[in-house]
Amino acid sequence: MSDEAVSRHRPAADVDRPVPPESVCVLVPTLDEAPTIGAVVSGFRDRGYTNVLVVDGDSDDDTREIARERGARVMTQSGSGKGQAVREALEVVETPYVVLVDGDGTYDPADVEALLAPLSAGYDHVIGNRFADMDDDAMARLNGVGNRLVNGAFRFIHGGEYADILSGYRAFRTEAIRRLPLSAEGFTIETELAVECVKRDVETTVAPISYSARPDASETNLHPIRDGGTILLTLYSLAKTTNPLFYFGSLGAASVAGGAAVATYVLWEWLRYSEGHEIMAVVAASGILLGVQLLMFGVLSDMIVALHREQRHRLERITRRSSREEVSGSGERGGDRREPGRPERSADDER
Repeated sequence: MSDEAVSRHRPAADVDRPVPPESVCVLVPTLDEAPTIGAVVSGFRDRGYTNVLVVDGDSDDDTREIARERGARVMTQSGSGKGQAVREALEVVETPYVVLVDGDGTYDPADVEALLAPLSAGYDHVIGNRFADMDDDAMARLNGVGNRLVNGAFRFIHGGEYADILSGYRAFRTEAIRRLPLSAEGFTIETELAVECVKRDVETTVAPISYSARPDASETNLHPIRDGGTILLTLYSLAKTTNPLFYFGSLGAASVAGGAAVATYVLWEWLRYSEGHEIMAVVAASGILLGVQLLMFGVLSDMIVALHREQRHRLERITRRSSREEVSGSGERGGDRREPGRPERSADDER
């Protein structure tokens, strides 16, 4: 989804009016971030963002104590994982805007205004693009390759152009994100957010931010191979409802290809050695038939999803039209209420 496409549907807003700090909650999910959490909390509070909520995954170090000392509210999540922490926090947040940031000290609190500015222009979700200003040693080569692979897969499968869907620094309208059916437990929460925003037409844009190397005393909780594979699998599995033609079509194509390979082997054996492989022939035919059925199911599912989106857009247009009519109607009722053609009564008539 390009910025141009988003802007056509973006609600009107006062672009010159900044988001006031008192209407923002800075949400910081943490797990064993004692070396960095103090600087993160102080960095936002020094800029006027005093509502800092640290959601801790039951750290073994002094993360919670340090965060409290620096003035943050602290809650310990009931489960584990960044996704679960975000969902629990959204249940207690009372401000209209939320800034989500990692507690590892790699993000600059000075970039918070750049993230909040598009919200005042009508956007619902703003992703910080780390690649706009990244330190040379901020991201390992393997992590960089993995990030670009994930972003490329996201563009190809889900059709969104968000530059950096795995960024841990973003801002959003609280009510807009609460409406999303988020279920991710760990690091896949960012991936799920991006996919759901594309699926439900949540107005999303990208803002450039800086990204620094993790301090030496801080250890990462990310496992590049394992978590990268999980993220790619999440992208693929979520395609069931955003791009069913790709999801079922890829499964169908794999099934047809497998069945065709087995059928080719059976035919080769029969032509060259006059040997029949009845069981393998049945397997080949079953694979091809299953693949064709999956392809047909993908086409039908894609048509249903397209129809559902069209109906949702139509309902949204009707809702907006009804809201405008109610506003204009209340304005008319608040004015002159005399019936047409009836003369205005004078003071003498009253007497």
